[in-house]
Amino acid sequence: MKKIISVVILALFFISCEEDVVLNSPSIQGKLDNVFWRAIDSEALLDENGGLTITGFGRKQKMILHTSSKNKGIYVLGNSTARYANFESDIDGTLLIYHTGKDIGGDGQIEITEFDSNKGTVSGTFRFNAINDENNPLGGEILNFNQGVFYKIPVIGFTD
Repeated sequence: MKKIISVVILALFFISCEEDVVLNSPSIQGKLDNVFWRAIDSEALLDENGGLTITGFGRKQKMILHTSSKNKGIYVLGNSTARYANFESDIDGTLLIYHTGKDIGGDGQIEITEFDSNKGTVSGTFRFNAINDENNPLGGEILNFNQGVFYKIPVIGFTD
């Protein structure tokens, strides 16, 4: 009888030690003005010129990262119309928009570390300082996003 009780107690112990692991794949996250930010949903899209647009959707927010190619490498922001970052936020019905790009300013980089053509996903890192180019008084002059990571974002419509 003691052996049966010991086995039951031991079984209950192992059952109670179960861990619920939550995977966050795919994901886009980083620090938005030094506060942790994570996209609720994300996608990537190849355009007809070979450029890649990665979009992360938050609550009433949207971040867009655009590169001139899907190839691995570092894409510098702030001096091109083909490489840019945008961040939009809806504040009580008013759209606050930040940009990087040629003739706008801002700076930063997007690094594609992996483009998995078998699974149709893209991963990498990013950081940027984007300009409130409409001078909307609801936001600051510059939006800073750093320590950004995008991981295994599905590329819509990709065929190898």
